[in-house]
Amino acid sequence: MDKKKIKEFFADKKNRRFAGLSALTFLGLIGALALQAVWLYNVYTLIRNDIQKECTSILDTALYEETNIISSHIPDGYEILGGPQNDSISSNTYLYEGIYKLGLQYSITEIDSIAGVYLHKKDINADYVICNVNPKTKEIYDKSNTHKLFQLGLIKSDIIPTRLDFSQGVQIILENPFKYIFERMGLLIISTLIILSFVISCIICQIRIIARMNKIFQIREDFTYAMIHDMKTPLSSIFTALYFLHSGRLDNKPETKEKYYTIAENEVDHLLTLTNKVLTLSKLESHKLEMNREDVPLEPMVENLTVKFTAKAQKPVRFTADLKAPAVYADKEYLEEILSNLIDNAIKYSKPEGVDIRIRSELNEKYTVVKVHDNGLGISEADQRTIFNKYERAAAGRKKNKNRPSGFGLGLNFVQQVMHAHEGKVFVSSIEGEFTEFALLFPR
Repeated sequence: MDKKKIKEFFADKKNRRFAGLSALTFLGLIGALALQAVWLYNVYTLIRNDIQKECTSILDTALYEETNIISSHIPDGYEILGGPQNDSISSNTYLYEGIYKLGLQYSITEIDSIAGVYLHKKDINADYVICNVNPKTKEIYDKSNTHKLFQLGLIKSDIIPTRLDFSQGVQIILENPFKYIFERMGLLIISTLIILSFVISCIICQIRIIARMNKIFQIREDFTYAMIHDMKTPLSSIFTALYFLHSGRLDNKPETKEKYYTIAENEVDHLLTLTNKVLTLSKLESHKLEMNREDVPLEPMVENLTVKFTAKAQKPVRFTADLKAPAVYADKEYLEEILSNLIDNAIKYSKPEGVDIRIRSELNEKYTVVKVHDNGLGISEADQRTIFNKYERAAAGRKKNKNRPSGFGLGLNFVQQVMHAHEGKVFVSSIEGEFTEFALLFPR
């Protein structure tokens, strides 16, 4: 399986994984919203039915009181008799049938006034109208006011017949009762909003976790590709050098033979350095590595690094040193390694015409400060916030600049981890296109 197929395999696996998580998240959100919607709708329907029953009861009471008012106009010697009450015929129906036979008329305006009192007592303050309707066809014959009714959102009480043949009846119609309904649902709506806010917050957190996982997976993937690619070059160089040395073709060419030996040694050293750096980072992160601290003289170390990188660099490198603090209380091996990392980065991320590197040291009340300053390409403000993250350089490989130096994003994270192991700090100051300066603060 070649590199392209491996990349496609991992990419497909990652896409399927995150597509599944996204689908589950979306379905979970839809499910939560659907449950809340069903719950609210059922409660709304229940309250609406309760209001309808209350209006029917109020109308029945208002009709009965209206009959008491009409009874004062009944001639002497006449009486109105009721009839058997059942589920379909109200006792008021028999009373109003008797009133009709006596030639008297009920007043829907009076019924409106009486019903309004009882509606107010029940805190039902919505607009309403009393209608004289046909119970069979629902046709409205007359209304207690001329207010035009809008059909949307009306709550209608049961029609109470005023004639035994069901040719006439009375009904209360509430218009725009939503305010009253929502007042009764207030606590429920608040609790629903709280629950929805919690669910949405959880969904947002999950989306962020998925995005973070996606980023981590991409960083790991880029790091793997970068490591395979960069390890392939030194391994190829070692293989080529060993092939020529083993073939005997260079036995009569001692200078060329020595050159190939040097190439092989340098590449092996490069691979060993990378391997040790990865292992050291692992130990530092698990707190299994201890620093053997001592007073380390800076001048001989800086001189050695100057000679090493001046000879090694493929571009002009100019070093200057200003060591006001002659020594640092640190682990000698790791101090040299982190300074090497910073110098190597200064050379990598510099212009082709060369770079000036200035190494300074100074003392303050708490720390010995070592600074590495260069006039290279600089670091953007956005990158400064993430540059110490592990594998960050591998992630940077996705950027548009194809000429950026290769790397694994371990160097600066290694520097940060070593400084933490020293109980110290590391800071970066840079202006893109002008300079970069790293400050290492070692406790005195």
